[in-house]
Amino acid sequence: MSEPATKQAPGSANDQLAAGLRGFGPLGIFAVLVILAGNFVLAPLSAILVLVWVRMSRTPWDEIGYVRPRIWILDAAIGIVFGVAFKLLMKAVVMPLFGADPINHAYHYLAGNRAALPGAVFTMIVVAGFGEETVFRGYMFERLSKLLGAGAWPKTSIVLLTSTLFALEHYPVQGITGVEQALITGLVFGTMFAFTGSIFMPMVAHAAFDLMAVTIIYFDLESRVAHFVFK
Repeated sequence: MSEPATKQAPGSANDQLAAGLRGFGPLGIFAVLVILAGNFVLAPLSAILVLVWVRMSRTPWDEIGYVRPRIWILDAAIGIVFGVAFKLLMKAVVMPLFGADPINHAYHYLAGNRAALPGAVFTMIVVAGFGEETVFRGYMFERLSKLLGAGAWPKTSIVLLTSTLFALEHYPVQGITGVEQALITGLVFGTMFAFTGSIFMPMVAHAAFDLMAVTIIYFDLESRVAHFVFK
């Protein structure tokens, strides 16, 4: 008489799927490629896929920086003030030193264009603030830290690598000037995330940075701000 077939332990298939998604075998690499390709279909699909990956891979939310702030309002206020001040510093001091054109031609169509504002605001908050920070800071930091480790030098390497990838993403639309600005902002937001382990403040600061940029363009103040220090 044959022995009865051994029943599969409940949830074992899900356990294997989760382990595969967390690892760097074929399934894990496929997941990375799908997530990174998401924005080529529709932004911020990559960030949404990151959240799906976290759930399916059973990765703790805090490993991608989704940590509840102690005081939401305080962190949000600091993020907003920092983002606005950072944008003004970049526009008035840093980018002129790089010889950047005062006019951001890729987005100059927003000047006085009230009809385009809702789409621009959505893009700055959802696609940039939420989407880019979730992917380039939260997700990429988690994946690379699993490969490189979590010490000071690995974190430094991760900040540099993710900032470079973040900068290159901006080349097709904004050219070399966009790459230069995105590299600096990526280094700043990446360092902020590396020190705090929380993605909330970089998200708010990033959104505030980009919304300030839209404000400057909309009111046609780019040249005035860019020449505020260097006439």
